[in-house]
Formats: sequence, structure tokens, C-alpha cells
Amino acid sequence: MSYPRIYNAAADLVDRHAAVGRAAKAAFIDPYETLSYSELMARSSRMANLMTTYGIPRESRVALLLLDTVDFPVAFWGAIKAGVVPVCLNTLLTTEQYTYILGDSRAKALFVSLPLLPVVQPVLGQLPFLRHVFVSGGEPPAFGLSFRGELGFQRPDAQIADTCADETAFWLYSSGSTGMPKGVRHVHSSPMETARLTGRGCLGMREDDVVYSAAKLFFAYGLGNAMTFPLSVGATAILRPERPTPELVFATLRQYQPTFFFGVPTLYAAMLAYPQGTPENSARRLRICVSAGEALPAEVGKAFRDRVGVDILDGLGSTEMLHQYVCNSPGALKYGTSGRAVPGYEIRLVDEKGNDVADGEVGEMLVRGPSAAEGYWNQREKSRTTFEGGWTRSGDKYIRDRDGFYTYQGRTDDMFKVSGIWVSPFEVESALVGHDAVLEAAVVPKQDADGLVKPKAFIVLKPGKNVGNGLPEELKEHVKAKAGAWKYPRWIEFVEGLPKTATGKIQRYKLREGA
Repeated sequence: MSYPRIYNAAADLVDRHAAVGRAAKAAFIDPYETLSYSELMARSSRMANLMTTYGIPRESRVALLLLDTVDFPVAFWGAIKAGVVPVCLNTLLTTEQYTYILGDSRAKALFVSLPLLPVVQPVLGQLPFLRHVFVSGGEPPAFGLSFRGELGFQRPDAQIADTCADETAFWLYSSGSTGMPKGVRHVHSSPMETARLTGRGCLGMREDDVVYSAAKLFFAYGLGNAMTFPLSVGATAILRPERPTPELVFATLRQYQPTFFFGVPTLYAAMLAYPQGTPENSARRLRICVSAGEALPAEVGKAFRDRVGVDILDGLGSTEMLHQYVCNSPGALKYGTSGRAVPGYEIRLVDEKGNDVADGEVGEMLVRGPSAAEGYWNQREKSRTTFEGGWTRSGDKYIRDRDGFYTYQGRTDDMFKVSGIWVSPFEVESALVGHDAVLEAAVVPKQDADGLVKPKAFIVLKPGKNVGNGLPEELKEHVKAKAGAWKYPRWIEFVEGLPKTATGKIQRYKLREGA
């Protein structure tokens, strides 16, 4: 797809709808109000004018630390309309991490939901670039400004900035599973590319869909699910600011009857363990469920299909590529895999020397496609090692079968050898999760008394399940039967929970440190 040189993503994804008869249609619904497409256009224009009123120039950054309510798309698209760059912040970080990100991005304004303000308030006076704080969802303290109140003073129409299609539109920060987050810069054409190729092309989203994403707007997966995908076709998105517990998810499915649901593997497993998680408590109109963030164990997908009656389409994406570039689709689904390459993206699997590997062999996945980020902010060396010409290194190890389906083997630094044979932590974890007593599992390498590397498993049991005398040996035999005799965990440690990033990915490096 070609774009004119002068192109603003907000004109295409927001303002266009009024001219095609969708002005009165609901764009976003949160627990407090419904925002129509015409209201989204007007409020985002007010946001653009707010940038001018407070002297925030084009190409500067503003930080969005916002819960999932209608204020998020208003602030996001309004900044883009003005040629200002919104920086989406994870709502689950620490004060130290926010201090780093706000300083690193040099954000001139912060838009923050009132419940999140206490986490950043202690450091707001220490940030030399930060000039204004706008508070969403209640009365601000003395040093802040009311976001809704300030919008009310602005005009509901605005001149859209004549940005370039290749100009930076917004930033996302990577999850920082091995260090401080990295600022990932995306251009104006990328949101529509992901919507066109993945949202419509792979998943088949259409105008009459109602979308609910438990994955939040602040990171790439949620941003596509509940914002750019539905906006690209004129659909409606349900936003919930609360933490997505199984109880809340099923209540939302029952109340709003969405046709699309987006989750992550951990949530799907928890939904299966929820006693009231029945088809009667779900959405009768539900036709597509999608998973990403980590690979979905086949047993979880099949059990969910049997329980709820809808398949889960697993896929692989990244902050660097903005959304999924490998996915299962309604017409091509193979449980236990991440699917096939999304048409429009090219995939290579390479060995340590950069040579392509054959079907059935493990290789690191490289991807090339139109939604790749233009690089990391102020991290030149990391940009050079991740973005190699047109190709982006994913850091994931995969096997491709002869039908073109890709099966996850683990992160590049998670793989290890046992008796000279590569072991995929994910394969062992999938086997463990297939046992009736196991809710979650993580597998890492550990040296035995002879200095030889063997698997160790950390396991979270399902509610009501107990360790018992024979369970560890039963689990070992289960893995031998499902994954291979040499892959079974020599050590099993039962834990209350697994360390994860704020986006739900297991931090195996923390488990390795304590193994």
C-alpha cells in the first residue's frame, strides 16, 4: 500500500469516518460513557488545540499514563493531529521506571489518570523538561490541570498537521524484561498497515464487529486490538480500566456481547480455571478469540474451545513491529503453533551464522514488513543489532513445518541443550500445562552435581489442587510421555506465582538466577 508523502494517521483513522456516514456510531464504550465517531473527532481536535494553547510544538513528546477509558484515544489521536508525539506508558511500572522514561523521552506534558498519579507525583518536580500535568478522571491536585476541563475551553475543530507518512507519529516503550525499557518510534503509516494486514487480512475484522481487548492500550498488542484495528474499519471497541480478572472478563463479555476478544495465554488459562467461566456467562456473538504476548499452549487453546465454543487464534508480534506478523487465522489454524506469516510480511529463520535453516530446524526469526519501527530512541548500538537493513531480529527461536506454520521454541537466550540436544522451555512448559493440576509453568536450565545442564520447572497449581506425595513424579512422567524422555524436569519447585513483565511475559532470567 502506498501513502502520499503528506499523511497524518489521525486523518485516516479518525476524521475520515464522518464523511462515510459513521458520525453517530459508537467508536469507544467505557464503563462511564459512549464516545461516537463524531465526538472522537471533535474531542481529538480539542486536544490538538490544547497543544497550541500550552505551547507544545510539533515533534515534541507528551506522555500518556492513562487507564483504558475514552480519554486515551482522545489524547493519543489529538496529539497526532497536532504533529505532537504521544508516548504511551505502561500503567504498571514503578516510580523509578517512570522517572527514567519521562526523563528519557523529555516529555513536555504528562496526561495521567487520577488513580495513577500517586506513583509519579513524588518525582514530577525533578523533571526539567516536564511543563504541564493534565489529570484524567477526577479533580486534580493544586499543581495539576483537569484534562476534561481544559478540553472544554478549546475549539472542536482543528487544522490537522501536514505530517509526513514516514515521520514519527508515536512512541511505545518496550517491556524491559532485561533492563530499563527502550523507546520504540513508529511512523504515521504503520498503524494502518497493521490494521490492513493483520486486523483485516489475517483476522477478518469488519465494520459490524464489537471488540474487547483485555490487553491494554499502552502496549503494541492492545493498541492494535482496541484502537487501530476497529478504527480502520469503523467498528466499536469496549474499554475497561480495571485489571482483567476472569470474573471481570466474563462479566464484560456477557454485558457487551463483543464479537472479538483479545487476551494473553495466562488470562485464558485463568479463565479456564474460573468456575463460572461457562458459555452462558460469555458472549453469544463471540466469533474470534486471539492470543499473543507469549506462545499459547495447545492444551489451553483446545480446552477453551471445548468450554466456550470458540477457537483461540494464537500469533506472534512485537513492540518493534507494532503488532502480529505471524498468526493463525479462521481458515488456517494449527494449535501449538503461532501460525503462518501474515501476508505482507516476510519471515526468515537463521542459524548463529545468519544462514537460513531448513524446515524442521531451529532458527532465530527475522521479519521484514511495512510496520517496522524506525529504531530505538538514543540507543544506537541496540538499534543496529535489532534493525538490520529491512530485517528486524525478533529474538525468538522457531521451527517452521512444511505447511508454513511456525512453532515457538523460546527466546534466543532461553534455549539450552540436554545431552547435546536443544530443549525448548516452551515445549516442556506446554506439556506441564497439559496436566490437570497445573495452571502455569516455567522451565529454566540448572546444573546438576556433575555440572551437566538439565531442566528445572517452576509450577503454579490450579486452585484447589495440592502437591501430594506423588505429584512431582507424576508430572515428570507426564512430560516424558508428551515431550520426550530427556526433556523432563529433574527438579520441580511449586510456587505461588511466576515473575512477569507488566505485559504478562514470564521473566525466565529471574528464575535462572535462583535456580
